[in-house]
Amino acid sequence: MTAAAAPRFRAYGPRHLDEIGARFGIAPAEVEAMKAVAAVLPFRVNDYVLEELIDWDQAPADPIHRLVFPQPGALRPADLARMLRLTRAGVSRVELGTAAGAVRARMNPHPGQQLTLNRPALADGAPAPGLQHKYPDTVLFFPSKGQTCHAYCSYCFRWAQFVGDPALRFAEPDVSVLTGYLRAHPEVESVLVTGGDPLIMKASQLAGYVEPLLDPALETVRTIRLGTKALAYWPYRFVSDDDAGELLALFERIVRAGRQLAVMAHFTHPRELSTAAAQEAVRRVVATGARIYCQAPLIAGVNDAAATWAELWTRELALGCTPYYMFVERDTGPRWLFDVPLARAHWIFADAYRDLPGLARTVRGPVMSATPGKVVIDGVVDVAGERRFALRYLRARRPELAGRPFHARFDPQARWLTDLEPAGPDDAALLWGEAPDPAPAAAA
Repeated sequence: MTAAAAPRFRAYGPRHLDEIGARFGIAPAEVEAMKAVAAVLPFRVNDYVLEELIDWDQAPADPIHRLVFPQPGALRPADLARMLRLTRAGVSRVELGTAAGAVRARMNPHPGQQLTLNRPALADGAPAPGLQHKYPDTVLFFPSKGQTCHAYCSYCFRWAQFVGDPALRFAEPDVSVLTGYLRAHPEVESVLVTGGDPLIMKASQLAGYVEPLLDPALETVRTIRLGTKALAYWPYRFVSDDDAGELLALFERIVRAGRQLAVMAHFTHPRELSTAAAQEAVRRVVATGARIYCQAPLIAGVNDAAATWAELWTRELALGCTPYYMFVERDTGPRWLFDVPLARAHWIFADAYRDLPGLARTVRGPVMSATPGKVVIDGVVDVAGERRFALRYLRARRPELAGRPFHARFDPQARWLTDLEPAGPDDAALLWGEAPDPAPAAAA
């Protein structure tokens, strides 16, 4: 691919919806509804997604269209009606923003008590607004320059990062805050650079955040993870962007420094891996010595079919990636539009897993990333005539709970951990992330 032919990235937002509608034949009434939703929830897309991934003959039912475009059902009917009235009336940005903020406040913008339980304090007691520390061995870092994406997912659990409200945003401009925290916490072995998407940054900017982690004084940091959707939404980042070579060279330097580089790729639908650009991007990343781990949530109307997941995981494996997690849609934003009952999620996972080749059986799911930890649904079982969910902690805020199995009463309508009822007293403690009372000592 010559430099002259290289695609150039251009982002489209809410103010471009009329242009996109005219370009792709979206009805004016649909565009109007999209504008009302986009006044509340973030919208961003680019030419690659528009031209290479969306099947416009199937829109709006097309899964990739549903993945990125504002959906009328993302707002409750009364909220949608109000936002439509305001956008039609052309009210001021202040008035529109006030109305949008009221809607957002009812959408649980920070699930899992991220603001209260995951945000650590520095040695001097000052807050660290760009760090999260939930599990002892892993710290999340939100570099300020990486807090956007090449396109936004309509179901994103981090939607609050992108709505322009500083009070809802995790971001840190100074990497020394991270390195200082790591020196004070040698139990941290893994740093996840996340956002947003750190690969929205130029390679030189990303290097400024990542290379300090290679300092021998931070040898306790063994793994650097980069959370990204770029392989799916803008694979040219690794192929033909003007600093693609510099980015891949940075990956190689990280690997040569003896650190494991894990690219935590977000592939939601097999079509995202169907293009020549995506496949070439994956090959180039793998060639640096980085490992690609693939994860995504189960989303109604996008990938809620076993065949879709089986195809996705098989394609990932064929390209040298590791299938990693099927997540349950988190309890935030317009979850009612996208979530799937836990029972159905388990059956979709089990059906997809059943015929996978052995090397693809690294995948785990369905997994709820909830306040007490990552909880996987292992199955539905019958115990003494009672149907139950069999659950287990993969990761836990309290490390001693990791791997602990427990049961909840079967509920075909339950969609999240908080919808479940424990099957017994010990199950109740585990369900809420607490250690059950120890069993009394046996009589002598």
